Amino acid sequence: MSLLEYLRVPRRVGAEIFSGRLNSRTRLLVATHAAAVAIMVLSEDGALASLAFLLTWGLLNCFWLALLRRPLVAGALSLGMIVTLILLSRLKHDVIWMTLNFLDVLIIDTDTISFLFTIFPNLGTIMLACAVAAVPIAWWIWRNDFASVHRGIAVAGGLACLIGLTALGHAFTLETWQVFQPGSHVSKFARSGVEAISELVQSGMFEAAASTPDSLATQPAGATCQPSVKPPHIVLVHDESSFDMRAAPGIKLPANYGPHFLSYDGKQRQFMVESNGGASWFAEYNVLAGLSSRSFGRFSYFLPRVAAGRVERGLPRALVRCGYRTYSLYPSLGAFMSARGFHTSTGIEHFLDSRAMKASGIEPDRFYYNSAIDILARERREGPLFLFVYLAANHYPWGERWKPELTPGWSDPGNGPRVDEYLRRQTMSFGDYRDFVARLKHDFPTEQFLIVRYGDHQPELSAYLLEPGITDDAVAQRMATFDRRYFTTYYMIDPINFRPVNTKSALDTLDAPYLPMVIQELAGLPLDPTFAEQKKIFERCKGVFYACGGGAEARRFNRMLMNAGLIKGL
Repeated sequence: MSLLEYLRVPRRVGAEIFSGRLNSRTRLLVATHAAAVAIMVLSEDGALASLAFLLTWGLLNCFWLALLRRPLVAGALSLGMIVTLILLSRLKHDVIWMTLNFLDVLIIDTDTISFLFTIFPNLGTIMLACAVAAVPIAWWIWRNDFASVHRGIAVAGGLACLIGLTALGHAFTLETWQVFQPGSHVSKFARSGVEAISELVQSGMFEAAASTPDSLATQPAGATCQPSVKPPHIVLVHDESSFDMRAAPGIKLPANYGPHFLSYDGKQRQFMVESNGGASWFAEYNVLAGLSSRSFGRFSYFLPRVAAGRVERGLPRALVRCGYRTYSLYPSLGAFMSARGFHTSTGIEHFLDSRAMKASGIEPDRFYYNSAIDILARERREGPLFLFVYLAANHYPWGERWKPELTPGWSDPGNGPRVDEYLRRQTMSFGDYRDFVARLKHDFPTEQFLIVRYGDHQPELSAYLLEPGITDDAVAQRMATFDRRYFTTYYMIDPINFRPVNTKSALDTLDAPYLPMVIQELAGLPLDPTFAEQKKIFERCKGVFYACGGGAEARRFNRMLMNAGLIKGL
């Protein structure tokens, strides 16, 4: 068959367009492609994103042409996929401020699907109605599309688009923070696919040394620990989006701002986290698993979903060995980012999400503190408790006044609306924490407590406060190089009726993955073999974890955990 015969469909369509005599099928085909171009103009930002969109559009059409050979059917199916992708991406961004990524397709879990159907109870009905409506439309298009494209041409076109998209993805890589920006849904999804597949092929989903002669010490199944003192109740507080705003120059602060960040010994300790402006689950992984999110590379943005059922080492599991009963108080639904599955993998026995606590949306900090006090009142007599209290009130956006009735005497310091709202919410948090401590002392005067509170990441607005006038490109460079100014929050230690046993590891500056080890030493608990090994890394690396040895220490430790069966399936 000649090349001219291969090209008979495009030639016929072109002839009809130039002659002005379009039949209904040709009009519909032209309208389909015109609709795609219109969507590109309305949804993609910039020439680079538009080029990625066009290559993706071409790849989809060529895929369906190679499969079905019918251009109108191929165009309709491709348009349906594009529209569906954009709608799902916008839905995801509305819920968790992240656009759709290729890994959402690669890593499909029942928790995420359950989460979507829970927060959008009509979603199933809408999807079913769309599917029912699409069937007769698809049948009509199939019956009326008599044109045919040779599969050789379709395959060649698809390969050309795929090569172009791959080259584009490698030449202009996505910045990790771009996943939080709305828009460019199709181009970001396609480019993330190129990068994800490339990283999977080159290094896999998880960094670990190929082998190591070292191994973890073994202990008998069901072995328990013998604390050096009576174990205190441990309350670990996840202080959402909180850091000391005194780090930013020229900020006008409310009175009595600083004491919130001081420990019982008067020290102000810095906490080195692994995200900025979002992705609270990075710190969540650090403080529960005691490991680095950076070991997952680009896949860290899906970390709880990846780690659930695969990472079975963590602070809660170590505490259970010492007789603790472990609780998580989580401010969203447990299916969000597979949080329930991840927490239970690390040893959480009782996971209470927003529904279990009867929360009404995002609640002030006092709501979660009161839930913790209720658990203590019921359960404290049965032995020591570990409570992971996850706060949410200070989460962005700060463009609106949230629950102004809770701060009746508040007066804006004069920094601008978003910064002042952030400071107001911090002030609410300060007061709620003081009340929590006062209630613990009043309600449980004979009980011992070790409270450790930390900021999970800086707020999104800090990037432009730390260095006023900085450009977006400069901010991206700071993030890419893990500039410590942008990854520093705080941690503080607050014992009640208890004197911390060993404070040597509670450094003035601490990498987040070491916090579980520090908590155990503060409480006087002997370290299990995994944390004993991590203590050696801590001493060799002087409080640095992932960055020590260019990641070699973390990779070696990951391999040891994998060999011990505590990390599996990665």
